[in-house]
Amino acid sequence: MAQWTSAVGAAQLGRLITSQQGRAAVPGARKLPAYRSLADGIRLLVLEGRVPVAARLPAERELAVVLSVSRTTVAAAYEALRGEGFLESRRGAGSWTSVPAGNPTPARGLEPLPPESLGSMIDLGCAALPAPEPWLTRAVQGALEELPPYAHTHGDYPAGLPALRRMLADRYTERGIPTMPEQIMVTTGAMGAIDAICSLFAGRGERIAVESPSYANILQLMRAAGVRLVPVAMAEGLAGWDMDVWRQVLRDSAPRLAYVVADFHNPTGALASDEQRRAMVQAARSAGTVLVADETMIELQLDQDVEMPRPVCSFDPAGSTVVTVGSASKAFWAGMRIGWVRAAPDVIRSLVAARAYADLGTPVLEQLAVNWLMRTGGWAQAVEIRRDQARENRDALVAAVRRELPDWEFQVPRGGLTLWARAGGLSGSRLAEVGERVGVRVPSGPRFGVDGAFEGYVRLPFTVGGPVAEEAAARLAAAARLVGTGAGGGGAEPPRTFVA
Repeated sequence: MAQWTSAVGAAQLGRLITSQQGRAAVPGARKLPAYRSLADGIRLLVLEGRVPVAARLPAERELAVVLSVSRTTVAAAYEALRGEGFLESRRGAGSWTSVPAGNPTPARGLEPLPPESLGSMIDLGCAALPAPEPWLTRAVQGALEELPPYAHTHGDYPAGLPALRRMLADRYTERGIPTMPEQIMVTTGAMGAIDAICSLFAGRGERIAVESPSYANILQLMRAAGVRLVPVAMAEGLAGWDMDVWRQVLRDSAPRLAYVVADFHNPTGALASDEQRRAMVQAARSAGTVLVADETMIELQLDQDVEMPRPVCSFDPAGSTVVTVGSASKAFWAGMRIGWVRAAPDVIRSLVAARAYADLGTPVLEQLAVNWLMRTGGWAQAVEIRRDQARENRDALVAAVRRELPDWEFQVPRGGLTLWARAGGLSGSRLAEVGERVGVRVPSGPRFGVDGAFEGYVRLPFTVGGPVAEEAAARLAAAARLVGTGAGGGGAEPPRTFVA
């Protein structure tokens, strides 16, 4: 019986491997034999989760043709991977990926490290900050005081608590977008919202246009749903959205959905202008595409002189094109798993109806806590704490990276939680792998792209500051030196414990 559960085609694997090898050669780097380079490339793809564990690899002859190398090279690479525990084979069943005994199974998402691992590892994988106290404690206490009447009910509110739906609708109205509670559904975080939207609008095999790069966890959610991702290239730096490209892609591909983060884009930090938002809505409407606007970063304006554009949904007064997603996770705390959808009432009714076969509803206590924060003014004060913390962390991280890694290129975003850096000609995948061994966890660029794009990038979140940011940059510089000299294959110094 075959031990593989999925398969990776030769063309797909070839694209992923070629993207890794497309970076400019680093002076002084050790040139590896062709088979070793190929084996390392496949191993990195498995470690990063971009090739799943238990995925059947193409036959040696097929991959050799795609990569324009000899079959002997591929055979030697496969044999090396088998010796290292990253490949298993059986006559008649082929070869499939695995991980050596004792290694954790790779995750495709950017899940946070367990708290017990944080003493020796600086975690730059997850763009989330600690709770802005004392407001979390106060919100939970306020929610407990308001809980008793709800405890006498069944507790299932598929559309969300009426009080929170009204509160969210009123907040949109205050922003200049008249909204009724019937246009709001409360979800279990933004991920739950987008999962529900994709399930409603885009079945398996449907096209979804996504920014390139885009948020890694959303890309993986969509891949798992079996949709076809259509990448739309972002402009360099903070320029953001090239509307000529968007119009062409939407016109030619006619995707069912388009997913955008117009407010302090994750990972680049770009902020779409009013003109870009208007043009994007018009292009989506012309193509018959539903535009999903992710506003999870919208309140994280870090520079006070930034004039915030109008919400994307304000350019869709009829409500026929734009579906908006919001969340408490970035502006308040990721542990508060509260998100929401704003859409036309008929869309909300369809989403709520489908929820009977999904998660039934969002926890009541957390909804009461968010409602308490927004009703009492605690939300605004907590968000201000969050902005101050993120701004200080951003400035400290930028200064440290510029000092330790002067050849890395990036533009400093005016808001959000992430810095998108070109890693001086190095492989982001190899930096991520070696970084783990020297005590800093950083996601590589390809996690934020489609089919291996952005190999030369890493994403750095504003989650650490002060001495921790300086140490993180020093560890990244150590990883970069190992990768740059070709010495990243093993034997790196173990990370020292760091106490902030």
